[in-house]
Amino acid sequence: MDHLETRQLRYFVAVAEEEHFGRAAQRLGMAQPPLSRAIRDLERQLGVQLLVRTSRRVALTPAGRILLDEARIALDAVATAGNRTRHAGQDVPALRLALKADHDAGLLPRILDAYDALPVKLLLGGYGEQLPALHDGRADVALLTTPFDERGLDSEPLITGPRLVALAASDPLAARPGLRLADLTGRLLPYGTPAENGMPKPPFEHHEPLDHSQIFSLIEVGSTVWFLPAWLAERFARPGIAYRPVAELEPATLSIAWPARSRSAAVAAFVRTAQRIAGSAELDV
Repeated sequence: MDHLETRQLRYFVAVAEEEHFGRAAQRLGMAQPPLSRAIRDLERQLGVQLLVRTSRRVALTPAGRILLDEARIALDAVATAGNRTRHAGQDVPALRLALKADHDAGLLPRILDAYDALPVKLLLGGYGEQLPALHDGRADVALLTTPFDERGLDSEPLITGPRLVALAASDPLAARPGLRLADLTGRLLPYGTPAENGMPKPPFEHHEPLDHSQIFSLIEVGSTVWFLPAWLAERFARPGIAYRPVAELEPATLSIAWPARSRSAAVAAFVRTAQRIAGSAELDV
C-alpha cells in the first residue's frame, strides 16, 4: 500500500454515509458497478473489510468506522488547503464572515461600520453551515449562537439574552405565560429531537439545513416547536406563533468564532471591534 487517493476516500465516505451503493452512486454522479469495484479495491489495498454488505444496505465494520472518521478529516484538510490558497491569491483581500441571516442580535451593521481593516464579505447560510465554512477555509470568522461545537475553534462571547420557545398560537400551551420543559413532552424540535430534553448538545447530527420560513411554517401548523433567542423572536412576530419563556432553558449567547490556528491580524481586529460594539450595546440596553 503506497498511498490513498482523495477519490477513494470520497467514494468510501459516500457509501458509508448513504449506507447504500445505489444512493451513493447517485450522489457521486456515477454508475454503481464501478463504485462497488472501487470499494472492493480499497479493501484489498488496505487488507481489511470496511463494509458488511446485505441485500438492503451496507454497514460499517470497526475498521470502516475508523476510516470514515479519518477520511472526513483528510478530505476537509484538502478542501481547506484549496480554499485558503485561493483566498490568499485574490487581488483584493477581504475578511469573510459566515452567519445565519438575522442571527446577529442587531449588532452587525454597527460592527461593519466600525471595522475598517479590510472589506467584509458576508457568507449567509442556513443553520449549521457556519462551522463547516470555518473548518474548511471558506470563512475567516463566524457569528454563532450557543450551543455550538467548539472543537478546533477559538471564540469570544458578545451578548447574552433569554431563550424562548416558539409554538403554534393554537397550541393549548400558548395560553400559559410561562412553561417548563416537562410541559413540552411529546413535542419535537425542528430536526426531530424531543423538546422536553431541552437544547440539543453538540456535536449535532448532519441535516439538510432549514431556513426561517420553513421552520416557522412547521411551527404554525403544529408540527414542531423551536427554541430561539429572544432577540430573534423580536424580529419575527407572526400571528400564528406564540413565544413563551421556559424555566429550564439556558440563555442564548451570541459569540464570534474563528479557527484556533488563525494568526490573522485582520481577524484579531474584527474580534476586538465586535467585542467593543457588543459591550456598548449592552450598556445602551
